[in-house]
Amino acid sequence: MKQIVLLVSLIFLSLTGTFAQEVLVKGKIQDSEQRTPLEFANVALLEPADSSLVFGGMSDLDGTFEFTGDASTYLLRVGFIGYEDYYQEVNLEDRKTVNLGTISLAPGATNLDEVTVEGVTSMFETDIDKRRYDVENSIVAEGATATELLETLPSIQVDEEGGISMRGSGEVLIYINGRPSNLSGDDAESILAQFPANSIKSVELITNPSSRYDAAGVGGIINIILKKNQRTGFNGQANVAVGTRDKYNAGLNLNYGAEKINYFVSYSYQDRRTFRESEAYRVNFLPGVSPILDQYSYGESFDATHLVRGGLDYTLSDRKTLSFYMQGNFRDRTAGNELDQRNLNGDESLSNQVIRTEEDQRISTNLETGLSYDYRIDTAGQRLFASLSFSRDERTQTEFFQQDYFDESSQEVPGNFLSQINDRPQTSNLWIAQVDYEKPFDDGGRFEAGVKGTFSQWSRAQEFSQGDAASGFDPIRVDSISDGFDFKEDVYALYASYRNSVNKFGYQFGLRGEYTETISYQERLANTVVNNYGNLFPSLFLSYELGEEKSITANYSRRISRPSLWSLSPFYRVRDMQNFSSGNPYLQPELTDSYELGYANGWEKLLLNATVYHRYSTNVLTRVIRLTDDNLAIQTRENANFRKSTGLEVINQVQPLDWWDVTLSANFFYSEVFGENIEEGFSNSNFSWTISLLSNMVIPDWFSIQIQGNYRGPIVFPQGEIEPLWAINAGIRKAVLNDKGTISLNVSDIFNTRVFKINNSDARFVQDRLFNWETQIGTFSFTYRFGGFKDRNNGREGGREFDGEDSDF
Repeated sequence: MKQIVLLVSLIFLSLTGTFAQEVLVKGKIQDSEQRTPLEFANVALLEPADSSLVFGGMSDLDGTFEFTGDASTYLLRVGFIGYEDYYQEVNLEDRKTVNLGTISLAPGATNLDEVTVEGVTSMFETDIDKRRYDVENSIVAEGATATELLETLPSIQVDEEGGISMRGSGEVLIYINGRPSNLSGDDAESILAQFPANSIKSVELITNPSSRYDAAGVGGIINIILKKNQRTGFNGQANVAVGTRDKYNAGLNLNYGAEKINYFVSYSYQDRRTFRESEAYRVNFLPGVSPILDQYSYGESFDATHLVRGGLDYTLSDRKTLSFYMQGNFRDRTAGNELDQRNLNGDESLSNQVIRTEEDQRISTNLETGLSYDYRIDTAGQRLFASLSFSRDERTQTEFFQQDYFDESSQEVPGNFLSQINDRPQTSNLWIAQVDYEKPFDDGGRFEAGVKGTFSQWSRAQEFSQGDAASGFDPIRVDSISDGFDFKEDVYALYASYRNSVNKFGYQFGLRGEYTETISYQERLANTVVNNYGNLFPSLFLSYELGEEKSITANYSRRISRPSLWSLSPFYRVRDMQNFSSGNPYLQPELTDSYELGYANGWEKLLLNATVYHRYSTNVLTRVIRLTDDNLAIQTRENANFRKSTGLEVINQVQPLDWWDVTLSANFFYSEVFGENIEEGFSNSNFSWTISLLSNMVIPDWFSIQIQGNYRGPIVFPQGEIEPLWAINAGIRKAVLNDKGTISLNVSDIFNTRVFKINNSDARFVQDRLFNWETQIGTFSFTYRFGGFKDRNNGREGGREFDGEDSDF
């Protein structure tokens, strides 16, 4: 707690800063021809020496504006889309109020309607260390969950259990609004399912993060940015969606912006019924047991989620902003599943059969709140940013099983009946405190430094009861499976980086240090595991401008992947009586050195971005399946020696016509996994690839069409591979109600081809598995905007937003 108090003190120390002498600036903006007021025009005071932004504001509904600035001489710039910019020198010295009167803007050569109707908005932007996808305009993801939205983006794949991978690497860090989330769930799918796609503004893929970002996630960082509007007056957006087989979605975003304060609130609701089926065929080479296990299961789940978010931004002065937010996630899930499990003889005749039914009830609640302070120290761009957030998650889950046994003649054996109950409660707390400092220099250089503390605690339990003939079929506690597990992880971080350029050559170098303290306690064995370690994470980014919109880049960074709670928890999770899974509390973190070499070139209608990358990882976290002598398969996690992955990623953006653009991306990579430390021959390698296509078409005055498709080649792990799969999604959208509303229709996985097939092999068994989630879904959506609603662009010019993409890494 001492560290928390220290960090909180640093965060709010700057609140005692003094105010400079301020001058009130006001005026009015109008159209030079129609003499009508222009609402939401940008008004900015610039530094005369380099035209950098110092102060600014926005005109109100009647065209008037009013804001304060320090006494000095500035260059005034007034701008509005479709109009020519207006410039004027302004002297604010020795005056308390400056009235600039009425400023008239002349219409530009291109009017706004032509841009809106004829142009196609690109979803893709690239920066030195990340790519940003504007997904609020994604038609194919209307009415979907965050997981289904991520599946449509290049470089991202989702496996049969909802695990997220990027460029073939599964150790990816998922952030919500720039912060890690502690929402409950055994995997990423459980977290992301609670966020509807309509609540997401953009997604950032940070494939090789610099030292400014958390070092966790060897595969990179996926940052999901939720919608948050900021605009003068009262405005908002409402949306509803209906999907096939009982899928419903609704949302509301509201905003009220006043002179010094902006309020925002949003609510999203999902009610979805989905199915899942699976098959497994395992041949074992064990004496004394049935050599073949043949399984088929089918289940349905009913998921209701509520996401409530609200907050405010308060402008203390033109240089100081205080922000506050609260968020609640509430989920209620019920599910049912039936498993048909047949043990077969060598000639595939029946040895015995089990019919296992399951009912699953889950309720989870996650509450999060945060406070941030943004202080622009001077007009040169020196800045201090501080934030503090806390979230608490609570979940209850109860599984009910009934198992009927049949002999080789398909006759039921009542004495072998089983009744099981599994209660799995979980709670967690997560504190994040951070202070960042930025200092620009006259030669164009920029220095950044910061301190961060992440403090997390998890408490997890499992109470497993079984009723059989020995207990009179009344469920009693099974001590060997019931257990409790507590885990605490604190990470202390410091970083510093510097960036600059010399002529056409740009560079950025940095160093991050992280010290991690972990302690876990397993209740059943009274076992405590302490694992403390410190690491340094250097990063280097180089770029060279070959010409206009043509450059080459090279970068290096070191990353870490800490084991997740589910990977560590030493519980026996009972899938069925012949398939268990368990965590490993002795797992060590995986470390990765990542190298990239990139080339970008832009032409009038084509943008090419190609990257060659190489990753070398040690202590690789990998899945391992072991078969016991009585034919019980136990899946766990262990550290393999190392993994090497080398690949080429190519992204092409082409605009064949003014109303049509296409983004085509491909990733070709070769992977090798070495795990001889686990057992002899525990290694594998292969060549694989992924291809993704996104096509946007705008038919003027009619509608927009979006087609998205992807193909993923085989992916290997030490005991086998995931077979290739592909899918195509399509959607259409039309503006209605004078462009205040839109209606859209989409179909995901049109040909129902997104089926996961996994092959496993070992000296003791060979196994083929199939997983088929419900992915072929049709959705009809309607969105309505009022009050001039427009999603904020994540911060003022040159600024940083607590809720945006740069807020809290």
